[in-house]
Amino acid sequence: MAASLSSTAHPAALPAARTAGPRTTGRLAALVADIREAVGRGLPPDPTAHLVGEKLAPHLGAADLLTPEQREGDPERYRQHLLHAEADGGFSVVALVWLPGQRTSVHDHVSWCVTGVHEGEEHERRYRLLPADSPGGRARLVATEDVVNPQGSVCGFAPPGDIHRVWNGGPGKAVSIHVYGADISRLGSSVRRVYDLPSDR
Repeated sequence: MAASLSSTAHPAALPAARTAGPRTTGRLAALVADIREAVGRGLPPDPTAHLVGEKLAPHLGAADLLTPEQREGDPERYRQHLLHAEADGGFSVVALVWLPGQRTSVHDHVSWCVTGVHEGEEHERRYRLLPADSPGGRARLVATEDVVNPQGSVCGFAPPGDIHRVWNGGPGKAVSIHVYGADISRLGSSVRRVYDLPSDR
């Protein structure tokens, strides 16, 4: 099993966070304050993700949430903009910008996560890991759900059971806001493992 999984993020999985001090809009500052209050309740990961999703949803699609620079993509791969990292490492907020056709590897995460689609739409395939059925055999991934997340949609999840692949299957740019229960400014990525296993593509 260990040979089938990478313990660090593959370069094409999630780009490293850009840690230069981000400009913060007033709306983003208000969102961060709301997230801080939700995370500060000290609840388990699943209810924390639910609360954070409720805080994020009203801001999605608002023209004053991100600066123009925070909506910039990269023609080589999708781009991650670090928007906020809490001083105590309790959570981080990033914007992911996807040009048409850009995608992640199949991966899971270091912490709970909430995703909201700010612009365009994201396609997602979720997987379940099946252990090897015989000694010396290989584990495999089975697709459990295909989802198209339109602008304004929010989803949250926590390990385990958070294996997925995400891509922009539309004709235009897609922008999503991600909140992680970890310090992405230090880790550089939310990815715990990239899965190099037989899978339903």
